[in-house]
Amino acid sequence: MEQSKYGLILFIFLAMPPVAYILESVMALHMHMQMPMLVIAGLLMARFFQIRFPQFFENWNQNGIPGILLFIIIIVFWMMPRTMDEALTELSVEIFKFISLPFLAGVPLRDSWKKLSEKIKNGVIILFTVLFLLMGWLYIYSPVQLCNNYLQIEQITLGWAFITTSIGLVVYLIYITVVDRSKYEIGNNE
Repeated sequence: MEQSKYGLILFIFLAMPPVAYILESVMALHMHMQMPMLVIAGLLMARFFQIRFPQFFENWNQNGIPGILLFIIIIVFWMMPRTMDEALTELSVEIFKFISLPFLAGVPLRDSWKKLSEKIKNGVIILFTVLFLLMGWLYIYSPVQLCNNYLQIEQITLGWAFITTSIGLVVYLIYITVVDRSKYEIGNNE
């Protein structure tokens, strides 16, 4: 339950106008710092909701698939240039960002991840690897400015951040394929 408090504190901190303004003033910070931190706040707060509403999660997200699909939909929605741009100009979209990322992405991710098979987990990681490569390519090589509120150089920087993240995911996928992790599991004393 302690981590739920930390999640709430992080959420309140991120919602403070000066903090939100600073994180939204640079495109890469907006996409790769503020948005993931909102999801992390939801991950931390999820335990509170799981304890408080266990029947809801048992009925709604029994095998983890509905929750991970909701997570994917919300993340893909916020990766679109137009939605990120509108979050800066439309108050309703900004409010939706602060609701959807922690509560419709972070909470379902925490509840779903442990319920998913290794195949599905790896499939989700592969999906985001490909998606990040495509988004990186889009932001880097687009002949036009995709977001009105950011400079084109910030768009290119964001594209390279997507490419770098996808390279990190590829390294992780190679690691889990090559390394025998059973040696490192708790309770395995061989």
